[in-house]
Formats: sequence, structure tokens, C-alpha cells
Amino acid sequence: MRRKITMVQYGCGKMSVYTMRYALEKGIKIVGAFDVDESKIGKDINSLLGGKLQGVKILDAKNFSDFLNSHQVDIVVVTTMSLLSDIKDVLLTCAKHGVNAITTCEEAIFPQNSNPKLTAQIDRIAKQNKCTICGSGYQDVFWGNLITTLAGATHKITKIQGRSSYNVEDYGIALARVHGAGLDTKTFEKEVAAADNVSAQTREALIQKGEFAPSFMWNVNGWLASQLGLTIVSQTQKCVPQIAHAKLKSTTLNMDIPKGYCTGMSAIVTTKTKEGIEIVTECVGKVYSKTEFDQNDWTIFGEPTTQVTINRPQTVELTCATVINRIPDVLNAPSGYYTTEKMPTNAYRTKNLETYVNE
Repeated sequence: MRRKITMVQYGCGKMSVYTMRYALEKGIKIVGAFDVDESKIGKDINSLLGGKLQGVKILDAKNFSDFLNSHQVDIVVVTTMSLLSDIKDVLLTCAKHGVNAITTCEEAIFPQNSNPKLTAQIDRIAKQNKCTICGSGYQDVFWGNLITTLAGATHKITKIQGRSSYNVEDYGIALARVHGAGLDTKTFEKEVAAADNVSAQTREALIQKGEFAPSFMWNVNGWLASQLGLTIVSQTQKCVPQIAHAKLKSTTLNMDIPKGYCTGMSAIVTTKTKEGIEIVTECVGKVYSKTEFDQNDWTIFGEPTTQVTINRPQTVELTCATVINRIPDVLNAPSGYYTTEKMPTNAYRTKNLETYVNE
């Protein structure tokens, strides 16, 4: 491919400001944008990006399928919700039209261990229509390839332990609600934590029915095990509320979170493998106080033991840059739902992205 890559942006919220700008700066031609917010529909995308008119108006999401049917689109970038079931319609629409798609949906990084039925459906239709669907973002590098690269310098691994925190204010209201931000503790226990207080058999039944709500690390542990060639024998998760020590303003929720209420949650996922390597990961997503900041901290225990800590990563920008840099890998990948641990390690793109697409 030497012509410009054509892209549609689906979801014109906070993340799209970066995905669209990064795409344009890497030589991609944006040919469409979609949202459900009536206040955005009909406006040029420069209403988000600033600068000159781009000649691309934000359209109503209900017209998405018709647009794909009448336009040449190489890839759709989906930046909306966090669960695969929440974005299934847009991904299935892409698959039915034979249009590649990449999404920041956190479950989409490795959904076969949390919603195998829907993943298989998307995979089957994408293969039929010769396109590729996948998830990517911050976790692709900072919870995935960074860790497996360090593992490549390790003689023997006994345990992998990771902890990452992020401010849900940066990602929009849907993610904040998924994390229980703004709830009182009783409601959190009922609506968020209770889902994990089940037996392994019940959890597996929920997974098979597509009714399981995975934390972000649930899918990451599956991704890590897959790339490292590990066989999972058990996996559990536990969600713990994060509590406000004083009244805390949330612009995303448009409310003051009272003292003693939940600012978000910590989700701890423990994975045991046939090979004896344990993976214990924790993600803390909450509304930050003024003194808090993003942090990514991982330790590979073994010979040798290695720890890496990254303070104040610009998580939003890193997520969006990873997605845009992944686009050539998606276009080069086999058809179907093809997860990124099977793709080349993320690479910096010095040239326009069409340069890296196989002809």
C-alpha cells in the first residue's frame, strides 16, 4: 500500500482528540467520524482538534453502517466503551462490511478469556469478509510487551507482579461508572464487588454466557500468558473500593464525591499456571486527589529479579499513540479477531503509516 490509509473515527470524546490528531500527523486520511452526542453531530472534527476545517463532519452513529457501505474505509478506530459487549454492534458492523477495526476497549485486548462466544462470532464474520479486528492501547505496551520483553532477559521466572493506576477522569463517564466512582460503599458492594464473590464454576458459566464483567487486568493476564506460552489452570479477581478521605470534585461525573464514598476501585487478578509461574496484577482506577498521579510498577521475580517503575506516564496520550502506531500491524495481520500478542512488538513509526503496510 502506498496510497494514504483511510480511517473513520467512531466515538468523538476525549480520546478521539488524540487519535485523530496523531492519525493526521502520520499521514492518515480521516474520511468520517461518528458519535451519539447530538451536540457534536454536524460539526467539523476541527471542533475537537482546533485549527483549520478538516472537511469531515461528525455524523450520527445510527448512519455508521450506511457510511461503510458507500465509502472506502481501511480502518475504523473505536474509542468508546470498556466492555466488548458494549461495542459489539460497531465491531460486528465493521466485520460485516469487511472493514478493519482497532479499539481502545480494554476487554478487547484479549477477550477470548472473558467473552469467548462474542469473540468467536466477531472472528468468524471478520474471516468471512477478510478483515481484522483487535484491541490495543496503553496495556498493549505497559502491561504487555514491556513485561514480556523484560522476561526475555530472565533465566527463571517464579512470579510476575504488576500494579498500575490511572485517573478515571481522563477517560470519560462510562469508564468512571464501571469503576464504581461516586457510589456509596453498600452500593459498590452490591453493583461492583458482588460480581466476583462467586465460585469458579459460576464465574466460568458467566464467561461462557458472555455475562462476566472482567477487570482490565483479567484480559491482560490472559494476554501475558498467551505470549509467554503459559497454560492457565486458574484465575480469580477481586474488586476493592477506593474511598474518598475528603470531599472530592469529579468533573467527569459532574458531582462532588462525599467523604467515605467510592472514588473508584482496585481490581486484583491472580493467575496460576501449569508451569508454576504466578501472575498477580492490580489496576487502580479512581478519581484522583490533587496529590495523586499515574504509576506503572512491575516486578518479575526469579533469576534475576527485575523491577520497573514508571511514574506519571501520560496514559491517555500513550494509549492513543499505541493505537495509531498499531494500524499498519492490523492491516498486515490475518483476517479475524487477531489479538496483539500475536503481532510484532509495538514500534515507533518515523514515516507516514502507509509506508509500513504490505503491498
